Amino acid sequence: IMGFKLGTERGNYAVSGEIRSKMRFHKESGDPDASVPGTPVIRKNLEEGVLGEANMDGSIYLSNKVQPDSFEESKIISHEMRHATDIKIGKLEYTDDYVKWNGNTFARQTRNGKDMIKVDGKWTEAGGDFPWEKEANI
Repeated sequence: IMGFKLGTERGNYAVSGEIRSKMRFHKESGDPDASVPGTPVIRKNLEEGVLGEANMDGSIYLSNKVQPDSFEESKIISHEMRHATDIKIGKLEYTDDYVKWNGNTFARQTRNGKDMIKVDGKWTEAGGDFPWEKEANI
């Protein structure tokens, strides 16, 4: 027989008449309309051409150039949620110096001002046709 234990309730509560959520644990708690429980989605200025980023801390950055409640927004959040899930289960990890995917480590560095990752002996700009990107596009 397998069992499980339910976590504690994370309901809403009021402070000075303002409804707050126990899920908000820091200043950048995320957009309440776009966030998924446990994964804050934070709108901010991102590099040119970057629409979303999954972070090692479990949050997702979403470019504030993306129209709220648009098809594009849901597509980007879905893609970044795949990365966030892969990070949480240990399938994907990254630093400024490497990307680790399924136990394989790929060197990463800034070259000529661009974020580059070395795959199969070739340096390719981040965001390219990497295995972790292919899987997140499913």
